[in-house]
Amino acid sequence: MAERDAEIVFKKDTVHKLLSGFFKEEKTKLSGDAALLMAEMLKIFVEEAAVRSQKQAESEDCDEVEIEHFEKILPQLLLDF
Repeated sequence: MAERDAEIVFKKDTVHKLLSGFFKEEKTKLSGDAALLMAEMLKIFVEEAAVRSQKQAESEDCDEVEIEHFEKILPQLLLDF
């Protein structure tokens, strides 16, 4: 099992490349601050998904979090964000 205090990190360059791939015009630019902000949002999203999935697994008396637990919390998570 992974450490509870493990830090979730998304590299700025990775986020920049992912976001740039969805731009429709080649002229569209992405600032470094925007990439950092999006990386922080991804971090918060992933942490929240992990916590909610863990709570769902606990409510079903499971020892491990499975993909089914994540699938159950996903609709509400997307509505909340």
